[in-house]
Amino acid sequence: MSLTIKGRISKKLSIESGTSKAGKEWKKQSFIVDTSAQYNPEICFQLFGEEKIEILTNYNEGDEVEVSFNLSSREYNGRYFHNVDAWRIEQITPRDTSENENIPSFENNNEEDDLPF
Repeated sequence: MSLTIKGRISKKLSIESGTSKAGKEWKKQSFIVDTSAQYNPEICFQLFGEEKIEILTNYNEGDEVEVSFNLSSREYNGRYFHNVDAWRIEQITPRDTSENENIPSFENNNEEDDLPF
């Protein structure tokens, strides 16, 4: 299942690493995105593997982003565990205000105008 969500990066957690039962080394990093939703606004995403972790180095806490992620669950000893795995992070660019620069100002500048009313 692939989903996207927009929000602000509120926290980048430290990189975790270890060795699997098969002897392979792994790394992951989690980060928190605040969606500003009324209920449960914070979501903790994880990036698994060095290539994915590298994506997060381009962003800082406070950046507005859109995160693409997969949501998955697995059962272990009768309990279910969930993963929210991010696979793409994109910067949300603020609206371009240069378009509004050519709109005339309606400030009262005390000039006489020739309108009949």
